[in-house]
Amino acid sequence: MPSSTHNKQSIDTLIHAKWIARVSIDEPLIDHTIVVNKGIIVDLLPQTQAKQQYLAQNNYQLDHHIVTPGLINSHGHAAMTLFRGYADDLPLMTWLNDHIWPNESRWLSAEFTRVGSELAIAEMIRSGTTCFSDNYFYSLDVGKAAQTAGIRAQLCPTILNIKTPWANSVDDYITKAEESHQAFKASPLINSILGPHSPYALNDTELTKVVTKAEQLNCMIQMHVHETAAEISNSLEQYYCRPLARLDRVGMLTNTLQAVHMTQLTEHEIDLIAERDVKVVHCPESNLKLASGFCPVGSLRAKGVTLALGTDGAASNNDLDMIGEMRTASMLAKAVADDATELNATESLRMATLEGAKCMGLDDIIGTIEVGKQADLCATALNELANLPVYHPVSQLIYTASRDQVSHVWVAGKILLKNKELTTIDSQKLKHDVLDWQDKLQP
Repeated sequence: MPSSTHNKQSIDTLIHAKWIARVSIDEPLIDHTIVVNKGIIVDLLPQTQAKQQYLAQNNYQLDHHIVTPGLINSHGHAAMTLFRGYADDLPLMTWLNDHIWPNESRWLSAEFTRVGSELAIAEMIRSGTTCFSDNYFYSLDVGKAAQTAGIRAQLCPTILNIKTPWANSVDDYITKAEESHQAFKASPLINSILGPHSPYALNDTELTKVVTKAEQLNCMIQMHVHETAAEISNSLEQYYCRPLARLDRVGMLTNTLQAVHMTQLTEHEIDLIAERDVKVVHCPESNLKLASGFCPVGSLRAKGVTLALGTDGAASNNDLDMIGEMRTASMLAKAVADDATELNATESLRMATLEGAKCMGLDDIIGTIEVGKQADLCATALNELANLPVYHPVSQLIYTASRDQVSHVWVAGKILLKNKELTTIDSQKLKHDVLDWQDKLQP
């Protein structure tokens, strides 16, 4: 006999799903409900029991869906979405020196950053991403765009020793990064760290300044490291050592470093970063497109290194699709390791969720579906012909699903995507703004 309404506990949201991939435990729950109140997961139980015990303001019946923790894009350059397809099929340094940096010098502004970031955020939400890391300029504007959209973000204001429209010197970049850190210190969704571009973009004195400031602010550092073979050879020629050795020398090789790309690693370097608990962010599709090399995922995982997943910017990927990134990561890891068992579907999902949260120091609040954690969630339908039959839902998500099958996204219990429609972003206005920039940027 149904329970009386008077006996039910009133809460905000019930999400009834066919499958729930908790990530903290490999085996998905079947026909269970996620109970959300005030942005927090407060219960996980069978659907029949949930309907008897709770009375919700919002009910979602997702009979053909897998609900996962929201995907975490651990490295990107959101505003560079406006350069999507602008300079394709080129080596990294040609792409940067001859195309991206000259056009950034000409066009970079707060408005460019706002529009490009909004475009990236819209794409990411529609792809199931609930948290992203952004290594770029005008970080205050990126943070405001993220707050308005309701998505979670880690800002990594770029630090260089070349002048841009945003800053004039390393000291100027560091000052702006500190302003960003202070501006979002009280934000429940946004945090700001330091984003020195790369070892080759800063000398040892400048790197030391970054380390000192990070210690003062008690924040992490994100940097492109060991991205290409040329970076290694140039460092050997200029500094008589490899980039990681330079970072170690200035005190940056610690558990507060998020090292992005890491395609050129020796066994000794893998042992060293494991010992120091350096976090690694793998960007497989960008590395493939720029022919930068292969991150040794299997060797890093064998040593227990925290290994997150990122898309990099849309100018070198060319999308911000974390479902596609998970698939590529799994396939590539198997080929590099010459082992078909390397980075299975469950492990790939873990990279895009819990490992990303660990990388950013947020695993106490996001990255898994557990009671007490923030309700950052993604629902993906698995009822297309290409998904059927579904024997192992996580495998079908990674190996057969597309981002177009993401139907619902929540951050801290707030719905940002409902039945594939954005709820916090005006898509038509955004398209208009982007097309205006396309006209200006036309090569």
